Amino acid sequence: MMAVRVGVDIGGTFTDVALESDGRLISTKVLTDYAAPQRAVVEATEKVATEAGVAPGDIAVVIHGTTLATNALIERRGAKTAFITTEGYRDVIEMRTENRFEQYDLYITLPKPLVARRHRYTVGERIDAGGNVLRPIDVDEVDALATKIANMGYESVAIGFIHAYANGAHERRVRDALRARLPDLSISISSEVAPQMREFERFNTVVANAYVKPLMARYLHNLVDELRGIGVACPVYVIHSGGGIITIDTAAEFPVRLVESGPAGGAIFAADIAARYDLDRVLSFDMGGTTAKICLIENQAPQTAKTFEVARTYRFKKGSGMPIAIPVIEMVEIGAGGGSIASVDSLRQIRVGPESAGSEPGPASYQRGGDKPAVTDADLVLGRIDPENFAGGSIPLSQPLAETAVSRDVGRPLDMDPLASAYGISEVVDENMANAARVHAVENGKEIGAFTMIAFGGAAPIHAARLAEKLGIRRYLVPPGAGVGSAIGFLRAPFGYEAVQSRFLALADYEADLVNDILDGLERSAAAIVEEGTGGRGEVQRQKTAYMRYRGQGWEIPVDLAGPRFGPDDAATLKSGFEEAYTRLFGRPIDGLDIEIVSWSVRVSSIVPPPVPVAMRTSGTLAEPSGKRRLFDPAKGAFTSADVYDRFDLAPGHSVEGPSVIVERETATIVPAGCRTVVQSDGCLLVERETDGS
Repeated sequence: MMAVRVGVDIGGTFTDVALESDGRLISTKVLTDYAAPQRAVVEATEKVATEAGVAPGDIAVVIHGTTLATNALIERRGAKTAFITTEGYRDVIEMRTENRFEQYDLYITLPKPLVARRHRYTVGERIDAGGNVLRPIDVDEVDALATKIANMGYESVAIGFIHAYANGAHERRVRDALRARLPDLSISISSEVAPQMREFERFNTVVANAYVKPLMARYLHNLVDELRGIGVACPVYVIHSGGGIITIDTAAEFPVRLVESGPAGGAIFAADIAARYDLDRVLSFDMGGTTAKICLIENQAPQTAKTFEVARTYRFKKGSGMPIAIPVIEMVEIGAGGGSIASVDSLRQIRVGPESAGSEPGPASYQRGGDKPAVTDADLVLGRIDPENFAGGSIPLSQPLAETAVSRDVGRPLDMDPLASAYGISEVVDENMANAARVHAVENGKEIGAFTMIAFGGAAPIHAARLAEKLGIRRYLVPPGAGVGSAIGFLRAPFGYEAVQSRFLALADYEADLVNDILDGLERSAAAIVEEGTGGRGEVQRQKTAYMRYRGQGWEIPVDLAGPRFGPDDAATLKSGFEEAYTRLFGRPIDGLDIEIVSWSVRVSSIVPPPVPVAMRTSGTLAEPSGKRRLFDPAKGAFTSADVYDRFDLAPGHSVEGPSVIVERETATIVPAGCRTVVQSDGCLLVERETDGS
């Protein structure tokens, strides 16, 4: 018997669990429990174990991802936190970068800092950009500060000093002094959490880490305890935002690394499918109950970045959120999911999201007390969802409640019937996602129509056809287990960690020994965390990156570094690599400008066995439907009769013509008129648009 492995993804609406054993995949969805998220995990784990015929004690590993850290930041549900910084820099997290991201908005709204001004303290110390001490720490001042912290009853403290990325000695001294006085105090220091230049981003990241650290530590350890209570005695690991697996202890120490952990699993899932089919240009489309995530995957690897934003106050506007300076799989995430709430604004336009009904109370059709129309309600009215078999029949839906909510909040203000109102909601959410994908592609210099889309998440297969049409994408894949794709992605992830540090170096001042020392130190840090999870077993791979720019530019681009060591003549190699990367992004290099390296990173990860290759087939034998369903046809503006197929009755080589619905327990794939679906040898559904449609 192969090892039984379980992936667990807690989302804003559903908690997804996937169990893999002896080549079988058993999955389920349960509603997320906001009061005690671990209860939903335990319930779903017991459910899949029973269905698989295994005891909880047979589970060999649990890999977990969650949006709890993100939600705590957005909803401001963190610990009582203090921030200690260098004298004169108390207001950096409130002043931000002074960038006005919406130039003509007189009422521009910025996210409030996580720590109010009265909870920010300063210390008279100073280190320069080279790491040299200009003003030593005053021990008496630190002792007095420790007394203030103790008297205020803080649960957590963030420490961020100017240029601590170059020398973290002062941060460590203050931490040690606080810990000696207050041994139970949770403390985060920026030189460990985010040793990168740009003080606003670094300070905000260490504050965010401190803010969610007590909450996440309690949750993670409670999860382990409750799983052990049902007999799951195996190690529990966590997937971080960069797509690697880390231990519970590392996750509890650096919970800000978990802010995008769930979406990262989805990107890994899509990358695994891309590798299976040897696809070099893939658009990952993950639409769940609360959000939609879109990621570009090229050469079978998701794009990555070393910073991203959460809680944007303006949709699609960079600079309007809280920056988090950690390695992350780069994607665009918007409030467009099955639970996204629809309304009509003062201009008589339909708006969808970012507010979500979540799991409590849920969309109107859930019959759990929610009365606002959501995307799920609109899909139900349009015939895309079977009210008796939603989430495998565990959540019976009410069509009358959905129609009432859609008609009252959208139809009545716009003088439209429920059907037109539901289609309007669907069109708006699809256009929101298409617009986000277009912006993301343009920002990365990509022509998105040439990509193959991989759709997963509970709502993605329902909306994939229309989104693909809006983006000019002619084909997309819906993998097996699409409804719990992120949870499956966790089972495909390597143990991995990326260490990042800012250390400025002009190529004109290139020193091979300095470069090797920087990279060696980062590699040791990353390898130690990976070895904690793997026990030092198995081979690892290393990826080294320099973040480079032309002198005078305000941002850097990543440049892959090849080779184990750098020699005295490798400045030319670094220059050539930068110019190639710059040309790919901007068309040509710039002559006559000096080149600088700002930051360095080393990612160490275990080696995951490659997936079994699959040859894509585009034709097959027409399958026999199991029934009929009324499905709204936008081209006709009315319902049409659609064939219904059970996905598990379809065999490799079967084909399905639209209009049709392919149903499974966690989702349904809508195949509109003018589209054909062919079942692949690994169970993926290849949907291709044969005509332009409408």
